[in-house]
Amino acid sequence: MKTVAIGCDHIGFALQPAIIRHMQEKGIRVLDKGTTSATRTDYPLYARAVADAVARGEADGGILICGTGVGMAIAANKVAGIRAVVCSEPYSAQLSRQHNDTNVLAFGARVVGEALAKMIVDCWLAAEFEGGRHQARVTAISR
Repeated sequence: MKTVAIGCDHIGFALQPAIIRHMQEKGIRVLDKGTTSATRTDYPLYARAVADAVARGEADGGILICGTGVGMAIAANKVAGIRAVVCSEPYSAQLSRQHNDTNVLAFGARVVGEALAKMIVDCWLAAEFEGGRHQARVTAISR
């Protein structure tokens, strides 16, 4: 992925800059969709902003950070063309790309620390959709 949109709510705000820097160090262009402070906010706003950027083709993928990642993924999956996944460890992130062609990754700042979050991001970014037998399933969930 060359361009990744990222968004977070107030809970994910402290972790987001480290993930942005981590991706930028890898040469990835990052579109920061907010939030801009630790003031309480509503996660669906940022999930939608990231999902819309991915769905419109402005970004190759998206990353969302909230308390658990669950709310963000649910909200992002409401946007046509989005296949968001919540991951708390790297293996699921890798397989989600290989088997499900996920285009948005969500995780929780209350669930994973910075080092683990970077590992999850790295595995997700490095993996590629395998197609083949997985394509029919992705097509079925994309209706």
